[in-house]
Amino acid sequence: MFHVKPLKRPVRRGLLVAHVAVSVSWLGLAVGLLALGITAFTTGDPATVGAATRAMKIFGDWLVIPVALLALVSGLVLALGTPWGLARHRWVWTKFWLTLITTGLSIFSLRPGINAAAADGAAAGAAAGVVDINLVIAPSVATATYLFITAISILKPWGLTRRGRRLRISASSAKSVDARSPRQTA
Repeated sequence: MFHVKPLKRPVRRGLLVAHVAVSVSWLGLAVGLLALGITAFTTGDPATVGAATRAMKIFGDWLVIPVALLALVSGLVLALGTPWGLARHRWVWTKFWLTLITTGLSIFSLRPGINAAAADGAAAGAAAGVVDINLVIAPSVATATYLFITAISILKPWGLTRRGRRLRISASSAKSVDARSPRQTA
């Protein structure tokens, strides 16, 4: 099985701070996109629609992909370089898959949707004051998902995976054998 050398304490702590900061930034970005999407959807003013969709495009062009990828990579390195592991605890495994899925959706769905809305907002959509409801739905789902990921990161529910239970059993049986052995072991 794939094994990574455990991170040294200063590296782990620095990476943990970076991961939390990037993850909170991703949540804040989603909330900002939601506020702009609601503004664009509910206003009747074409200038406000255009401004909101252009602002969403700036967030999408400059922040969505780097923040999503940094959250994914930093979380993956933390999972692999700490005793939590990637597939030992259900909450880590769930968090990984949700982060991977939301990163993919951010890159292949959210950002292109924002770009299309910005193009429409700058042209006919702004003149008519009509905006697609997906500008509200996508950031709403993203915000709810990031809040859920944050909650399970703090609460750490559900216990071990099958692999985690197997590793714990093999580790405890190895310790009991070492304790009974009169020889020193590595």
